[in-house]
Amino acid sequence: MPKETWIIASVLTAVLLLGLLGLASWDKKKEVEKVRAELAEALAAAAKTQTEAAGLKDKLDESQFRFSELEKEKNAAVQTHQSLEDEMRAMLESKDVTISQLQGKLTVNILDRVLFDSGEADLKPAGAAVLRKIATILASHPTLKVHVIGHTDNVPIRSAARNRFPSNWELSTARATAAVRFLTEIAGVDPQRLGAVGYGEFRPVADNATPEGRARNRRIAITILSEELAGADTTPTVVPKSPALRGSPAVTTNAVDDPSAGTDRSEQAVPATR
Repeated sequence: MPKETWIIASVLTAVLLLGLLGLASWDKKKEVEKVRAELAEALAAAAKTQTEAAGLKDKLDESQFRFSELEKEKNAAVQTHQSLEDEMRAMLESKDVTISQLQGKLTVNILDRVLFDSGEADLKPAGAAVLRKIATILASHPTLKVHVIGHTDNVPIRSAARNRFPSNWELSTARATAAVRFLTEIAGVDPQRLGAVGYGEFRPVADNATPEGRARNRRIAITILSEELAGADTTPTVVPKSPALRGSPAVTTNAVDDPSAGTDRSEQAVPATR
């Protein structure tokens, strides 16, 4: 082979090798850049995941803290309610005054003979003494709300009293109102904490067919709401006047179920009085 041809072949081979090396280097560079981009993307995703995980951990810690606080509040409310019930039982419970607990509502049931004479709505001294005790207990629990509910048996109002109380509706409402007025005007309970309602003969706790049952049905139920129910019971409902009640003021009341209409585990049999 002539020398010149060998030199040319050598130069071409060298150029080809350099080209191949350059191409390989360029491919490697592109591959490295791709790997770097993927790495950067993975690091960004990891950082985002870490941030999200930290946020979730903070939310979890916050939820656990709130749960712990709510549990403490619940336990404190239970203890307060139990303390109130114990206090009520110690100061009030007797054969004529019973305490019942139903659905978060503590109810003091007072037989009518303690508070009023038969067919009357004027508070007796013995009834005033009971209400003063209740007011003293309520003073230690200023956030609780109270509903005073009047009940009667199914015996019709005697004719001599019908000019004042045409039916047991009026008598039960008048008695509840008398108790509320005493608690606010004499015993100093905040009137915004109180409500009065009369159910007449229609929420009995005993059989009206017997004297004992009728005696239990003639009562004033003072219902003390729990902290939770007191918080929910803030908006009064104004009942519009019907045509039959024109000329009398509209009734404002807070709607609430009457726990005294249920079974009272602590009520005792009492003699009949009328």
